[in-house]
Amino acid sequence: MNCITKETQNQIEVKRSKFIAIAMPYLLFEKRLQEIQKEHPKANHIVWAYRKLNRYNQIVENSSDDGEPKGAAGVPLLKVMQGNSLINSAIVVVRYFGGIKLGVGGMARAYMSAAKSVLQSCEIEPFIQEEQFRFSIPYNKQRNVEFIFKKLAITPKRLFLPEKVEYEIIASKEKIKRIKELLL
Repeated sequence: MNCITKETQNQIEVKRSKFIAIAMPYLLFEKRLQEIQKEHPKANHIVWAYRKLNRYNQIVENSSDDGEPKGAAGVPLLKVMQGNSLINSAIVVVRYFGGIKLGVGGMARAYMSAAKSVLQSCEIEPFIQEEQFRFSIPYNKQRNVEFIFKKLAITPKRLFLPEKVEYEIIASKEKIKRIKELLL
């Protein structure tokens, strides 16, 4: 599986209709969708799709056709995301109607082309599943643990208690395994 790491935008034109495709990490999706709707008040349609992992590691997918014929806009975006094995990512396509009707098939192809074009210029990386790990240590080991965090590029949450320091980290399975090995 792969994920989009940075927001990217691209535009295509099909029979005078303008399709502005925006790909982004899922964490940005809800806020950016609202911003995009404000940025493009005269757009005819703002279509979107996303794929994400829920807390049970199940893939959750959703899409919107925003007034286009059912399944002719959001579903093609999802198909492109599935074909690229994208997870925790979203694509929004803004359409300005150019006066020539595309038909359902032509519309689906246009939305698919817009999604493919934005993904070609996207920063896509392999998806690394992260886990949460909590542990506590006595104060005399804090310096060593902090050195390990720095070496592994992990930013922990700390809670200083009277006799110990509690840590909470979110990192890849490999990094957590490495920390456990070094602590024991």
